[in-house]
Amino acid sequence: MKYQQLGRSGLLVSRTCLGTMTFGNDAWGCDAAESKKLTDAFVAGGGNFIDTADLYANTVSESILGDVLQDHDRDALVVATKCWFPQAEEPNARGLSRRHIISACEASLRRLKTDYIDLYQFHGPDPYTPIDESLAAMSDLISSGKVRYAGLSNFHGWQVVQANEAAKRAGITTLISGQYLFNLLRRDIERDILPACRSEGLGVICWSPLASGFLSGKYRGLDKPPEGSRFDQMGKVLLPRFWNIKTVALVERMAAMADELGESIVAVALAWCMAQPGITSVIAGASKLSHLEPQLRATDITLPEAMLTELNATLPCDMGYPHDWYQVAGAMTFPADHIRVP
Repeated sequence: MKYQQLGRSGLLVSRTCLGTMTFGNDAWGCDAAESKKLTDAFVAGGGNFIDTADLYANTVSESILGDVLQDHDRDALVVATKCWFPQAEEPNARGLSRRHIISACEASLRRLKTDYIDLYQFHGPDPYTPIDESLAAMSDLISSGKVRYAGLSNFHGWQVVQANEAAKRAGITTLISGQYLFNLLRRDIERDILPACRSEGLGVICWSPLASGFLSGKYRGLDKPPEGSRFDQMGKVLLPRFWNIKTVALVERMAAMADELGESIVAVALAWCMAQPGITSVIAGASKLSHLEPQLRATDITLPEAMLTELNATLPCDMGYPHDWYQVAGAMTFPADHIRVP
């Protein structure tokens, strides 16, 4: 297992992060016993970074993880969780108000059976609460010792900059991470979010690096997802997000690459993510122990340059305006043969 500093902080995290969205999920996840096996194997394989959220399995994921953590050295692990989604019917039990952030943190601490959260993340932006209020609450949690570092997830690029400035005003040196959807099929964050995170010093954690299992190859040869599968149950979201003629063809090409390397398609997909500039860690989600093993190996795989070039060119992100404008106008205004960079 390899480790990397998360953003501009001194916090070292494993390049593979154990995702716990499957923990306690009756539909397509695993029970407490299998969750423990996954966590034990992850830690035994050198992983130290574990991500959860109060949203997952309606808080059950945090509770299961809290029980599992009792059998491990808590100080050797980096435990991350999130708040934002509603956890009750009352109007204040959601978003990023001071009230909700602090109450959600205290509830997560109880479920996780720990005194502190290493990385506390805003699960999404709040259009109604001033970001200064949110970051001031986070600063208080850090000052109290209940939280060690702050991060965010699913923010726009401009909101990353806005939040980081608010963090500085609140007395937090900087936010250290952004957690985003990123994989070979969905590279949207390359337009503005990745550049914003890199400029602001946030390490990026990839969620759904296997495109909800599509890049594992489990749906190869199928015209539609099997009944009862995650893609079947969440089809309205996942099918338009990941499943089309081009993505099916890419999976077949990745399978051929995996065979050439003597590896699994899963490891190839995660190794590609880790090779992208600005990516710190990828979230490994699993419901069975056999699903986790190739994801742990990915950290030690270096894809050949020719494979990386081909994969990068297969489904590139449509950068759009103003990127395409600057590509032309910038070259005219700042011709490379006229400018020498020291």
